[in-house]
Amino acid sequence: MGITIVQKSDLSKPQTEARRALVLAGGAISGGAFKLGGLAALDRFLVNKKVTDFDIYMGISAGAFIAAPIAGGITPTELVEAFIGHPTRVTPFRSRDFYNPNWRELWERPANAVRDLAMIGPRVTLALLRTLPRQWGDLTQRARDFMADPSAETAEHLVEPVLRVVIEAGPNRLSWLPSGLFDNSTIERYIRENLARNEIPNNFRDLKLRRGKSLYIGATNINTAQGVVFGHDEDNSVTISAAVQASTAIPGFFKPARVGQPGREQDYVDAAVRKTANISTAVRHGAQLIVCYNPFRPFVNYRHRLIANDRSSIADLGMAVIINQAFRTLLHSRLRLGIEKLKLDESFRGDVVLIEPTETDARFFSMNPIAFWQREAAAEHGFQSVKQSLLRHYDGLRAILGAYGIQVDADAIGDHLRAPAEGTADRREAERAARAAKAEHGEDDAHEKKKRPFLRLVSGGR
Repeated sequence: MGITIVQKSDLSKPQTEARRALVLAGGAISGGAFKLGGLAALDRFLVNKKVTDFDIYMGISAGAFIAAPIAGGITPTELVEAFIGHPTRVTPFRSRDFYNPNWRELWERPANAVRDLAMIGPRVTLALLRTLPRQWGDLTQRARDFMADPSAETAEHLVEPVLRVVIEAGPNRLSWLPSGLFDNSTIERYIRENLARNEIPNNFRDLKLRRGKSLYIGATNINTAQGVVFGHDEDNSVTISAAVQASTAIPGFFKPARVGQPGREQDYVDAAVRKTANISTAVRHGAQLIVCYNPFRPFVNYRHRLIANDRSSIADLGMAVIINQAFRTLLHSRLRLGIEKLKLDESFRGDVVLIEPTETDARFFSMNPIAFWQREAAAEHGFQSVKQSLLRHYDGLRAILGAYGIQVDADAIGDHLRAPAEGTADRREAERAARAAKAEHGEDDAHEKKKRPFLRLVSGGR
């Protein structure tokens, strides 16, 4: 329920010299904001070793976008302000930084379609004149078969050679579609400019030398279908900001990110295509305490309903919700499989703390992953979700983190991600998110249940 603990170390022996890793999975906009809110809660929970004091950082997709500045010493609270408030150390992350249209392909690909359609007649005619005479005998026999028995089968047999020539000579219509609706080069620029603004190296090796932090960012090479890990002792052929661009290129939404040294560029898409969190990289580089944060998990609907009417199944809520559930299931099951393998790995004697939403968190499940306008509500909800999980698992976390020299304080978390007076126009939405998070744990009052009869979770027994 929110936190999964894999404890394999001997907690009676101090692990103060052990390497600590923070592993951040993807999440797009709402998942990234949810993760930032949760990281802010975790940062307050940790007393003497903050989120910026880990030794290893592993980022996937939106997790890469967050891991890079945190590895450079920028706190989750400062990143929250960049998303939804009044930042000082980093510049505001605007909608135009995320929704940057892929202008070139959006006009170039339709122009190619017009050109290809204008040439299709002459091209197909030449192909028929070049091919069909060599098949004249076969075509004559097929025509005789059709005349003797005019049926759908013989008609298909007759036109098949002609159709094959037309299709093969025609243009590749799939190439008329852009490789992505948006271009995430603005994300690369945002990371690059803010690293420079805070005098943080935009180079994996320099970051390791200056701050002693190992930053790893995953991506997927679209041409080889293989995963790649960028880091100071992994592939360090690109800058940190370029690695973030490669890792965050959501297929279809963003065009593949072409990064690399001039003349040797490669095209990359979202790292989540291959990995959900890539805990194995942290283990391979010697991490013994691993805190992993995965914001996407499937919604378990066996006792609850998303809405209080006759639509009691996810299947009743339309294609978008079904795809959302399927995508979350894929990511979550893959991560769980990795966790189970780690449990059985005798060579790993460390500990893992996996932070996720609860499986009945309908509020977060209903948030569109690419809805920029829901980021404040998602951040507040992530804060409340992680806060409740930390409190519920306080004793176990204190024992494990204490063995690694990390002190914790539940009272330091506070009640809200941001003070109510700091809110923007979306504050009301964030407050609703906070109430929904409390409702997940039975803390919603009767008045609020009457106030939101169609959006609250309805228990199957009510």
